[in-house]
Amino acid sequence: MPRSVRLVPVMAATTLLLALTACDDGGGPDASGAPGLGDPYFPKAGNGGYDVSHYGLTLAYTPQGNRLGGTAVVTARATEDLAAFDLDLVGMDVDEVTVGGDAAEFRRDGQELIVRPSGTLTEGETFEVRVRYSGSPRTITDSDGSKEGWLRTADGALALGEPNGSMAWFPGNHHPSDKASYDIAVTVPKGLTAVSNGELRSERTAGDGRRTFDWHSAEPMASYVATLAIGHYTVTRPTVTRTADTGAGAARNGVLPVYVAVDPSQVAAGRDVLARLPDVMEWADTNFGPYPFSSAGAIVDRPEDAAYALETQSRPVYPGAPDLETFVHETAHQWFGDSVTPKTWQDMWLNEGFATYAEWLWNEDEGGAGAQERFTQLYDHGEDEYEDLWAFPPAKPPTAAYISDSPVYQRGAMVIHRIRTTVGDDAFYDIVQGWAAAHRHGNAGTADFTAYVEQQAPDEDFDEIWADWLYGEGKPQRP
Repeated sequence: MPRSVRLVPVMAATTLLLALTACDDGGGPDASGAPGLGDPYFPKAGNGGYDVSHYGLTLAYTPQGNRLGGTAVVTARATEDLAAFDLDLVGMDVDEVTVGGDAAEFRRDGQELIVRPSGTLTEGETFEVRVRYSGSPRTITDSDGSKEGWLRTADGALALGEPNGSMAWFPGNHHPSDKASYDIAVTVPKGLTAVSNGELRSERTAGDGRRTFDWHSAEPMASYVATLAIGHYTVTRPTVTRTADTGAGAARNGVLPVYVAVDPSQVAAGRDVLARLPDVMEWADTNFGPYPFSSAGAIVDRPEDAAYALETQSRPVYPGAPDLETFVHETAHQWFGDSVTPKTWQDMWLNEGFATYAEWLWNEDEGGAGAQERFTQLYDHGEDEYEDLWAFPPAKPPTAAYISDSPVYQRGAMVIHRIRTTVGDDAFYDIVQGWAAAHRHGNAGTADFTAYVEQQAPDEDFDEIWADWLYGEGKPQRP
């Protein structure tokens, strides 16, 4: 996610939640899940005591008055006995909550929607929470000054969720460690289109002209990469032919469903770059391994609608027609960030370092500056463009306000390049593709990554890379 403001087996989400949850009262009649997962930068994000498997959202939006309403059905499994649990939801009016079909007590406390079912949920029990809510969704200002959550546009709205914005438009367990499948049905006024993640299962028009769009995302998705874009769009469905994959992202008959929605004002400016989508995806398949999702595409809104591009799963969002490097960056995020999702927000460099390095690789393969040239230029003159380049190590941003700053992106890419020059190209691409495959649709952190690299190249010494480039303060010595 380039911000313009600052410029092994898959581990189950349940295990991650248990590892992150700092509070467990041991069960009993008053047992409650923790109101946050203790993330290093966003300790109140997410909730303890359960693991979500599916979100079913049935929504209706009217741009006039910015009115959103509907029902969220959250299917989850209790990871401990629960007499009460929390959902993350900021703003909005909650009208009714049921658990297992029975009315549940609820109250609000900041971003926490605290739910008390009619009976205690037992560890291992699967349950369904239904929340009926309505109101005017909020725009959230992050600590770095960027805007997320629900962004109103000239003809509708755009929902962006990194890091916590999704709680502005639906209740859930909003931490990247709890991934789930999604069904999102959105009804909008006549003439508007509603675009979300995954595949468009149906589109229907009512007698009054209002249209309902049903979107389905089968593969696990972190809530921060869920999106909803409502407005006037020119829609195309280009053909992307792929070699059939045996994994969860298998293409039907070798053809990947693609849905590209572009604001009419951006169609001409975006035509050339968006036409490269098949080329970029084929290149990424070759370098990173099979595409991990069952659909692809893009959403292009006006430049004033958002201040940054975002790797929303299967359908990245761009504020205006993207340049080719940004397009490559957000495409690479489908592997690094969306499929392999960080355990905590301290692992953000794994998303951005890989996606930034993908830009370097693309230019190298297209006959432009090589990755080594980019590395050397950054080392020698990087402060000219990125004043804070050496301000902190990529794996240790000082606070949440810095997780989208240049050390996370540029120094993160430099770490990846140092691995490449240490092991050589053949071993490097084995590591990259193996990492993406080992944690496909899962979560992984920095310690997992460094251990994986060392395991794959046991004869190499990575101590200097980790100590000086990944975790070290200041500018490392020239390699």
